[in-house]
Amino acid sequence: MKKSLLILGILIFVSFNNLKAQNLLAIPDTLSGTTFNLNLLDTNNVFFTGFTTNTFGVNTNYLGPTLFLNQGDSIQLNVHNQLMDTTTIHWHGLHVSAKNDGGPHIVIPPDTIWRPSFKVRDHAASYWYHPHMHHMTNLHATLGAAGMIIVRDTIEAALTLPRKYGVDDFPLVLQSKSFDANKQIVVHDAADSTMMVNGTIDAYLPTPAQVVRFRLLNASSERILNIGLQGNLSFYQIATDGGLLNAPVQLTRLMLSPGERAEILVDFSGMTGQNINLMSFASELPNGIYGALQPGMGAGQTIPGYTLNPLNGADFPLMSFSVVTPTTNPVTTIPSTLTTNTPWPIASADDFRTLTFTPVNMGPTAIQGPFLINNTTYNMGVVNYHIPLDNIEIWTLTNQSPIAHPFHIHDVQFYITEIAGVAPPPHLAGRKDVVLVRPGQTVKFITKFESFCDSMGMYMYHCHMLTHEDDGMMGQFVVDCPTSVNIDEINVGNNELLIYPNPAANQVSVKMQKEVVISSIAVYDFSGKRIIFENNINHNETVINLQEQPSGIYFFEINSNDKVFRKKISLIK
Repeated sequence: MKKSLLILGILIFVSFNNLKAQNLLAIPDTLSGTTFNLNLLDTNNVFFTGFTTNTFGVNTNYLGPTLFLNQGDSIQLNVHNQLMDTTTIHWHGLHVSAKNDGGPHIVIPPDTIWRPSFKVRDHAASYWYHPHMHHMTNLHATLGAAGMIIVRDTIEAALTLPRKYGVDDFPLVLQSKSFDANKQIVVHDAADSTMMVNGTIDAYLPTPAQVVRFRLLNASSERILNIGLQGNLSFYQIATDGGLLNAPVQLTRLMLSPGERAEILVDFSGMTGQNINLMSFASELPNGIYGALQPGMGAGQTIPGYTLNPLNGADFPLMSFSVVTPTTNPVTTIPSTLTTNTPWPIASADDFRTLTFTPVNMGPTAIQGPFLINNTTYNMGVVNYHIPLDNIEIWTLTNQSPIAHPFHIHDVQFYITEIAGVAPPPHLAGRKDVVLVRPGQTVKFITKFESFCDSMGMYMYHCHMLTHEDDGMMGQFVVDCPTSVNIDEINVGNNELLIYPNPAANQVSVKMQKEVVISSIAVYDFSGKRIIFENNINHNETVINLQEQPSGIYFFEINSNDKVFRKKISLIK
């Protein structure tokens, strides 16, 4: 009897201390309206008791607020870079013009404010924002300069769905991280064995015993998650990256790669008092996926330090749901239908593009990268594709490397038409901007390049494994207007204006042919601030020195013979 009581006491003690060891899930603050002020901060946070970790944050110590946008609203964002480094902010998944997209050309130097503005054209779904500085995306995003975006529309609002933020509708930003002995974040390391949700380690969430909505974002640098519930409980996926599915899809597993989002409903009705783990069943991942037991297709293909990571090839909890009593007026049903997705007919395609992924080096080290797209590494000064406005296109992605790549495209949402020669499963049949392409696999999607055109405005496509992206697995395209000119020679009446080189490194030459005199030149940065003004030139050519200016997009305004000419220039250091 005494032995039984002792065992019972030990079990109670262990359970109590396990509960104490867990941390209440942090719920990001929110911003709503039509004007959003975002301050990028070089700060610190306490993830581990007794340790202070250097981090980046947006308006706070780590990560940033969730932005609520309404379809049809015109919004203004004021992004103040208070970091000690130049960065960018990309609105991942949003359909915006190139000048508002926040790619690597749209840089924000320290102590400056970038002011993008646009009309919200997107469907109700979960999107996110994060840095996109070339060679620095992984560093800046891993340190914490990221947050979620929730778009509302009238179709979603008419459905009986949980949408009380922080009550029955929760954002879950999923990240694996590596920390050193001093609990500082290690960026380029395969020891990403610490799982975080909303920046919380060992997180738990009091969850009402009713239908609850979770907005899942895999914000890891590389790790692919195989998400499910403890005990193989079912859940229902209702949305992909860019919008609602036609109907809820019942699942027990959901593979989510870096950059991907999914919205799910879990029915906790009748489970009051239970603790249920949200899991990643990595033991079920096939070879060739970061997170599987074998990240490459062959036994000899591995990554330094990968086999020592206890998460790889193992089942592990992401967080815990502690089911509590229902809220007032709870949602208790799963809707039978959601919306109507209408992909563009394949026969309507205007063009076809093929992108092939290959490693730079062959053999056992091929899995370590770098990786190429169409045998090319990223070059900021090269436009890989000129795409006509309103083109409907089918892109074919073929992975000839030994590891899976999550492919992301800016500007548009797409519909997957084929995965390995067959139609996508129902839970991947919605609007997407990220798709995982496994080794030896081919994926096809269809999309339309609509609304925006700018012969100098760059959009990106790339692998969303941030280490691969930073190493050059990326390309860029412009959407050309019907009358756009893709060369740097502009005919102006009987005169010819030359501005070169474009892109430039430090100096830009401006020349008016036919001995036409230039009277003045003004140069504006991307925010519209005039940084250079030269008057009374009185020559037909001159050189503008931009050596002190950071990389980015600049606008030249040339006055000549009472006429004004404008030209956009890319400056690349």
